[in-house]
Order: sequence, then structure tokens, then C-alpha cells
Amino acid sequence: MKRILLTLFYIVIATGLAAVVFLWSIVLRENVKAEEPVRIYLPTGSDFRVLKDTLDRADILRNRKSFLITSRLKSFGRTVKPGSYIIEPGMSNNRLVNMFRSGRQAPVNVTFNNIRTLGELAGKIGRQIEADSASLTAFLNDESNYSEDGFDVRTVISVFIPDTYQLYWSVDARGFYRRMLKEYRDYWNKERRALAEAKGLTPAEVSVMASIVDEEASKEDEKPRIAGVYINRLRAGMPLQADPTVKFAVNDFTLRRVLNRHLEVDSPYNTYKYAGLPPGPIRCPSRSGLDAVLNAEDHEYLFFVARPDGSGYHHFSRTLAEHNRYAESYRRELNRRRIYR
Repeated sequence: MKRILLTLFYIVIATGLAAVVFLWSIVLRENVKAEEPVRIYLPTGSDFRVLKDTLDRADILRNRKSFLITSRLKSFGRTVKPGSYIIEPGMSNNRLVNMFRSGRQAPVNVTFNNIRTLGELAGKIGRQIEADSASLTAFLNDESNYSEDGFDVRTVISVFIPDTYQLYWSVDARGFYRRMLKEYRDYWNKERRALAEAKGLTPAEVSVMASIVDEEASKEDEKPRIAGVYINRLRAGMPLQADPTVKFAVNDFTLRRVLNRHLEVDSPYNTYKYAGLPPGPIRCPSRSGLDAVLNAEDHEYLFFVARPDGSGYHHFSRTLAEHNRYAESYRRELNRRRIYR
């Protein structure tokens, strides 16, 4: 009897050890052969078959069958959460399954800058997240999606402050907008609102002016001075006469020379024809542009024109006579270089 019990004991021990070895070799043993992290994308609506095919194409598993066995053991496979996932070197099947089942995706860096229109924004973002440019455009063109936040189709572009942000790849158009709205509201804290009020501007007006400053300035250190010129013009009741607004009005950003015929276009964005600020930003206003308006230089300049030396800097003037001399010098240089449009 003792011999039978001892034999059964050894059998149990051996079975247990075998189970441990099986568990280790199938579930807990390293099964990722990649030497560097690999990012994969699982679109919305993906099922387990899509996951298997994606892993196969990435060719990162040492043993595909062991992953399938582990998935069955952990009852994973009915639903797959979409997103972008990072497969780390040395991951086990257990870690892989836990990651996919919990939807623990890795954020992606979303970057945009130099955006002038909502269409450009949708195209740029649609190449970086799952939401495509069509769904982003449809969302942004429908004012009902954001009118309760105080924006319309002309002003909503101010929400999108150029930078690099971390978002989940599977975010949809509304989710992207809500995240950018949070960033916008975070920017407009109590201190910045106070600075805007001190300048006699609302946050919306600061965004419009900042977009013009961004277009005018090729040198960051000139932005506060240019902003000061526009603030002086607003206070004096003078038209802004900002060339970038005319380019926006005629929808031709390639213009290197604004001509009299361009100044006649009948558009609320034509600041030669209509006084005050245009009804919305002419691009996504940058942080440096916004900061330049909020911290605009206090001076007496009312005019500025690009220097003819190609440096990217401007001549600033207090009087029209002085400005006209600088402007004529710049026109002569444009003519010399045969730049007529």
C-alpha cells in the first residue's frame, strides 16, 4: 500500500512539474524574436484573425502556435480592441495576450504646424491617426459639433495650436477635437486671459492677430514688434492692411507680391478693404504668435515693410513718409529680381 501511495505521489509530482514546464514553455517563455520594439496597428472592427495576420506580417513571433494556445487558455479571441501597440523584445505570450485583451495601446506622436486651412489640418492629421481626412473634414465643416464651445467654421481653427501631442492612434474626429480643445483651454489660463484683456483683446481676437503675425514674421524675435504695430493700428482705427489676409482672401498663398487688383477683392478677410480684424484666423496660430500678441512691444510704430536685403527682417516706421521710402526701396528690389506676383 505504501509503495502504491509513493508511486502516486511521484506521479503527481511529475505531472505537476510537467505542467509547470508546459506553462513556462507555452505561456511564460519569451516569444518575441524582434531585437527592437515594433509598433503594430489594429483598425477599428478588427477581430482575432486580423490580429493573427498582423503579427504574421510583422514576423515577430518565435512560435505562432504557442501564442494561439495561450490565447485559448486565457479565453482571448472573441473581441480585439483597436489601437496602436508596441511589441517589446522578449515579451512572453502571457504579456502579449494581456496587452491586447486590456487594450493597453501605446500613444503616437501627432505633429502639425504651418496649417492655413481646415482642409490642410484634416489632411495632416489623417495621416497620423486612424481617423481619415474625410471624417475629420466632415466633422470640422459641421458647426453643430463645436458651436456650443463658442466656435464657428471660421474660428474653430484657433483651437488647434501647432505642436506635438501624444494621442491614441484609434482616436476619432470628435476625440481629436476634444483633446485639442483641452489643450486650447489649458493655454488660455487666468494669467493669459488677463494679458489679453490688458491689450483690449479677447482670446478669439488674440488668435486672429497671432495668425497674421505668424504669416508676417519669418524671424521669431520680430513677432512681438509686429504684433505691436497691429495693436497700434487697431487702437488708432486704422485698417490693418496685412498682406497675408489678402492672400487668404484670394486663396493663393504662393503670392510673393500683392498687387492692386488683389486689394480689390471683396472679402471680410481683406484688411485693406475692411477695418478691424478679419472674422477668423488665417492659419492655426502658433504658441509663439499667441505669446507675441500677449506680450507685444509697446512702441509707436504704425508701419513695417520687409527689408530688401533678403534677411527676413523688416523696417519699422512711425510716419507714412518714412514708410513710403522703405516701401519704394523694397519694390525696386522686387523689380530687380523680377518678382511681379
